[in-house]
Amino acid sequence: MTELTSKFKSFSTMFNFETGELDPKGRVVTRKLSHMNKMYLDQDAADALLEENPLIYEVFNVEVPETIAHIQHCVTILYPGKVGDEYFMTKGHYHEVLDRAEIYFCLKGKGQLILQTQDGEFDYIEMIPGSVAYVAPEWAHRTVNTGNEPFVFFAAYPGDAGHDYGGIETEGFVKLSIEKDGEPTIVNNPRYNRDRK
Repeated sequence: MTELTSKFKSFSTMFNFETGELDPKGRVVTRKLSHMNKMYLDQDAADALLEENPLIYEVFNVEVPETIAHIQHCVTILYPGKVGDEYFMTKGHYHEVLDRAEIYFCLKGKGQLILQTQDGEFDYIEMIPGSVAYVAPEWAHRTVNTGNEPFVFFAAYPGDAGHDYGGIETEGFVKLSIEKDGEPTIVNNPRYNRDRK
């Protein structure tokens, strides 16, 4: 037995199909509108919702070492709602180690996985229960809840990948997902600026 394997044992975590939570919950990250209101296009709508400060999403992180030998994994519950016409979304991020990939598995609800590269290439994947999406290395990723119930998904990625939110917070995503005529629609983000530092 190597020193690495003797220090950490295998284990299991239970997923609750009713609530979308893990047991044990692990490290929980909670994002309310106040954590990301400047990230929505319609700032007036965001400001109007701030008094209510709705819960946008929660992440239940299984706690394992953040090293390449381990696989980080978590469950996210992204709640339904909109800021103006823009659907509730996660902050989105690149990986700090840019060449790390990720797997998303939709468990409940429906939504979109929004993707882009640092040079502005864009793509998106529709997610419904059973969808398994592969996020290739070097692509930023964000999820959007386009339904009327919580969008719940499992994610797994290399333990050392890390999260880089800074670029997304300053540059934005090249496109947004909004409701138009009652349907999810991908539109250009007029605030996107990949050259802004």
